[in-house]
Amino acid sequence: MKARFEARRRASNARRDRVKLIPALMAAAAVAGGVQPFHGGSGESIASETASSSSYRLTANGDEAACAVRRGANMSDGLSLLTVAPNCRKLLPGIERAKFWREEADGTVAFSANGIDPIVTFS
Repeated sequence: MKARFEARRRASNARRDRVKLIPALMAAAAVAGGVQPFHGGSGESIASETASSSSYRLTANGDEAACAVRRGANMSDGLSLLTVAPNCRKLLPGIERAKFWREEADGTVAFSANGIDPIVTFS
């Protein structure tokens, strides 16, 4: 009886964890799905370069929500500091924890809190 109860409890916890994960994955897909450099007037970009080559604007749903991110000083090969505007958490909950920008050789960019484990990846 106890084993059956434990199995049900674990299954219930697993379902609850998946339900919590779904909104986060949907938000990440909405932001990451269309990241591309901004091309004049198309209005379809998710990320656009602003004044300097290290400042970018993340946009969701065509300008409904936007926030700024800034690539900072280079720490090592492909790893840089990252500044995320406080209002970015409305666009992608959890992104405000990101402190590092990692750019891979294939052009993929990942934001992370520790320089290793990505919070979000743009390709």
